Amino acid sequence: MYAVVQVRGVVKTNREIKDTLKMLRLHHVNHCVLVPDTPAYLGMIRKVKDFVAYGEVDAETLATLLRTRGRLTGNERLTDEYVRAHTPYADIDEFAAALCNGETSFRDLVEIKPVLRLHPPRKGYKTIKRTFQQGGALGYYGPQINDLLYKMR
Repeated sequence: MYAVVQVRGVVKTNREIKDTLKMLRLHHVNHCVLVPDTPAYLGMIRKVKDFVAYGEVDAETLATLLRTRGRLTGNERLTDEYVRAHTPYADIDEFAAALCNGETSFRDLVEIKPVLRLHPPRKGYKTIKRTFQQGGALGYYGPQINDLLYKMR
C-alpha cells in the first residue's frame, strides 16, 4: 500500500496532471490518500511524481495517521469503537495491519473519508523543487515516507 501526499500546488499546470490529481482525490496541498499497489495506480502516481511524495507505508505509521487524522462523515474522529462495530477487527492497529497486508480495503469502513488532511511537516519541507534523491521533497521516498508522515501527523 502506498501513501501519496500532495506537496506542490497546481496553479499554471497541465490539465492532464490536474485531472490525475483529481482522480487520486488530491485536491489540496498536504492531503494524503492511501492507494493499493496496482499497475493503474502506479501509472497515475508516476504521472504526478513532480507534485507528490509517495512511498510504502507501514502498519505502525498508518495506525498513527488513522488515530490522529482519520475522519468519518460529519467530521467525527475515527475511534476503536467504530472500527470494532463495523469491521471484524478489534481496533485501529489491527485494521491498519490488515490494510498494509492487503487483507482489507479502505472502503470496508463505510463512513470513513478517503482523504487524510495532514498538518504541514514539522521543520518544513527541504525544498519542493527537487526530488527526494536530490535532497528535496518530491517523488519516491520508499519506506522513508513513514518519517515524513510522522512529521505531518
